[in-house]
Amino acid sequence: MKALIIGATGATGECLVSELLADPDYEQVIIFVRSATARKHAKLVEHVVDMSKPENFAHLLSGDVFFSCLGTTLKAAGSKENQWKIDFEIPEKFAEISKQNKVSTCVIVSAYGASKDSRIFYSRMKGELEERIVELSFNQTVIFKPGILKRKGSDRMGEKIAVKAIEFFNRLGILRSQRPLPTELLAQKLAKAPKLKSAGLRYVEKDEIFRF
Repeated sequence: MKALIIGATGATGECLVSELLADPDYEQVIIFVRSATARKHAKLVEHVVDMSKPENFAHLLSGDVFFSCLGTTLKAAGSKENQWKIDFEIPEKFAEISKQNKVSTCVIVSAYGASKDSRIFYSRMKGELEERIVELSFNQTVIFKPGILKRKGSDRMGEKIAVKAIEFFNRLGILRSQRPLPTELLAQKLAKAPKLKSAGLRYVEKDEIFRF
């Protein structure tokens, strides 16, 4: 398979790239990034592009599977407007062009609790993206909805505190359903999804991800 990835330099995306490069079922891994990375591999193709204008390089969005791990925080984005552009508009545009180019499978990382009807901006934004991806009607669509992620070297203080607190309670046998999901494990599940060969739409909720 030939994989297309956005969000390849984030915590989950980096793990996914490594997973796909090591997987013999993926013959080529194509990443779209804002600035050059230091990664080198015979299967890796890197395109440094203006992520907000995929229409300018639409011909490059050709393959079998489109993966979106793209996402940011409100703090990093600086405003809700910028976060919307990164978390909704860019994945939506890439997915739309990928579908037009006959990419058959779409696998995206959303979030637990995402809903277009949510009063919470982040959850509503992710929910609206989910709805748009479903509307595109890929032959196979898999939407992962993880809870708290455990990222190596995370600089998100609130997330780090939450992970440590929940892991403490987990050791006591409490809040097991809220256990943090390592990005390495999430990447493994993302890479596995297109191999299931099941047409149609599938949501993979936070608890199910561990068993997927």
